[in-house]
Amino acid sequence: MRRTEVALVWSIDRSELIERVYRYDSGKLILTPERHDVSGWEDATIGAYEPWLLDCFDRGGTFFGAFEADQLVGVSVLESRFISEAKDQLQLTFLHIGRSHRRSGLGRRLFDLAARRARELGARRLYISSTPSENTVEFYLHMGCRVTDDVNPELLAAEPEDIHLEYSIPGE
Repeated sequence: MRRTEVALVWSIDRSELIERVYRYDSGKLILTPERHDVSGWEDATIGAYEPWLLDCFDRGGTFFGAFEADQLVGVSVLESRFISEAKDQLQLTFLHIGRSHRRSGLGRRLFDLAARRARELGARRLYISSTPSENTVEFYLHMGCRVTDDVNPELLAAEPEDIHLEYSIPGE
């Protein structure tokens, strides 16, 4: 994606009825009932995330967009700064798939593109701070992610409710 297309992220239909969320407690993922009707992007979210996404872009982050005609229907964003003590990890900072394109394989393709790019940049692992919704966590687990033992303290402090995962990128 180009920098001028970053604002198109907010046109992705993120609506979803969430019935259950994961919590991580005592070394276990626990699925609990918690209902949320997500209808779209809130102005506060856009106001907080858009400058952050633009900064990521300006630092050399990688943005993969999936378009249907001129409509952005999915995006994955890979941070360019290495994290973890070993400095072998890049963060998959953003992955959203529009409602009508979920369960189509698009999420897998965007995830795989980000993982491949991370490997090209020298990363061995992806770090994911996942929204705790059942569908999102299940997607990442299905992709081969696992709850990380190497929790990034800054990301945990910023998103304590999230499920912090990692993905070991296969070698080529």
